[in-house]
Amino acid sequence: MNNAWLVLLKRDLLLAFRRRSDIATTLFFFVIVSSLFPLGVGSDSAILSTIAPGVLWVAALLAGMISLSRMFAADFTDGTLEQMLLSPQPLALMVTAKILAHWLVCGLPVVLLAPVIGLQYALPSDAIGILVFSLLLGTPALSLIGAIGAALTLGVRGSGLLVALLVLPLYIPVLIFGSLAVSASQHAMSPQAHLSLLAAISLLALVLAPLATAAALRISLE
Repeated sequence: MNNAWLVLLKRDLLLAFRRRSDIATTLFFFVIVSSLFPLGVGSDSAILSTIAPGVLWVAALLAGMISLSRMFAADFTDGTLEQMLLSPQPLALMVTAKILAHWLVCGLPVVLLAPVIGLQYALPSDAIGILVFSLLLGTPALSLIGAIGAALTLGVRGSGLLVALLVLPLYIPVLIFGSLAVSASQHAMSPQAHLSLLAAISLLALVLAPLATAAALRISLE
């Protein structure tokens, strides 16, 4: 079982690196969206540091969302999903490999790039550290929740828009607690409560999202 899980993870990562344009699109979108605000708002460091938590979290959220519709699309087309359904391994477990691959390709690069973008907003080093940590805690929940929407809209025309409509309401708590953690750090307050809630959301999503995604995939393939 573990061998099959690792094989699926390696396969998804290999396919993703063969389609480097998909990775570049996510990073390019995050950089462009987050970099346009300083140009539009101006160079006032007080204003930039105030809007930075919300802007960077929204940019990270949207960057991850644009790739959700492709999470299961290729497997649906070539019959891999049907083989996963027929295999003896639990579908929910195999789904976690695909979600992890999505996060490694789309979420982790955003986390690593966030400190550089944070410098454009005149964020202090402590706030940048909290920003990175909050993204590290929160972006897995975005991939986990997004997988449910991707599975529900599998094979549907215009699935990208439908995924956004389905998952955006569920993304709001992650967005709120992530941005509030950075804001608390900026105002010399403890971000621990917000970070704990982010971790709790990610853990809850880790337990429930693979089961819900597996059920949605079965419905989509019927």
